[in-house]
Amino acid sequence: MAYALQQLINGVSLGMIYGLIALGYTMVYGIIGMINFAHGDVFMVGAFISLITMLLLGLGGGAAGPGALLLVLLAAMAATALYGYTVERVAYRPLRGSFRLAPLISAIGMSILLQNYVQVAQGARSKPIEAPVPGGITLMESAGFTVQLSYVQILIVVLTLAVLAGFTVLVTRTPLGRAMRACEQDRKMAALLGIDTDRVISLTFIIGAALAAVAGCLYLLRYGVIDFYIGFLAGVKAFTAAVLGGIGSLPGAVLGGLLIGLIETFWSAYFSAQYKDVAAFGILILTLIFMPTGLLGRTEVEKV
Repeated sequence: MAYALQQLINGVSLGMIYGLIALGYTMVYGIIGMINFAHGDVFMVGAFISLITMLLLGLGGGAAGPGALLLVLLAAMAATALYGYTVERVAYRPLRGSFRLAPLISAIGMSILLQNYVQVAQGARSKPIEAPVPGGITLMESAGFTVQLSYVQILIVVLTLAVLAGFTVLVTRTPLGRAMRACEQDRKMAALLGIDTDRVISLTFIIGAALAAVAGCLYLLRYGVIDFYIGFLAGVKAFTAAVLGGIGSLPGAVLGGLLIGLIETFWSAYFSAQYKDVAAFGILILTLIFMPTGLLGRTEVEKV
């Protein structure tokens, strides 16, 4: 029982990180109907910027205060947002009127570019850091096994839920959110009605990249080690989470991430850790067979 509870806690914290990355995927898809396959590497860039900021602030040797961590988070979000804006301007905007496969190929090229750029700039070796947020709460002890809820895991859950609530309000209650929903329904008509669609799309990429930076910072705080390749697998799993939850749905992205994190964690705990990715993607296949729109997705009616 205690072991299962510990894996549940670990799975929820991992799933929340996947959910934050998946929010960026689902926002971009909802606006322009395309998948930004460079998004996982933007998450990786956010993790590296968080690490560099921590080292510049002298936080590489242990515990850090809330103010310092907030500064790291804001710096990572600001810098990574510039990367998101650049990806949209370079890889998407020039090809927006082209055939649908062209932006996809361009995004994959941007993903490879970001990976190699970070590898050259920061080196191929893994970058460890001592936990800036040590400690936690002991929930229970059973048969010599202690269930721990770390402060980082609490931070991950609280911050993810706060971000989800904030962006739900943004999309449903603000002028920018109305513009986003208008572009999602009919981008050409939205432009005819005076909405600056280029600005809305750029802001969507910027917001998605900032969310990826939050996920990258939390990943670094939780696991304490990063490398230039973490964005690929995390990006694929976050995309799987977005599809599983219903791509285009903000709550669905977090729900999908939560499910992927739980499946991966419990499979690693009770079966073979080498096949945890197979289990996660197998669930995706079953979902697409029986629920093609995902768990919270809505069926689109195409008018002809």
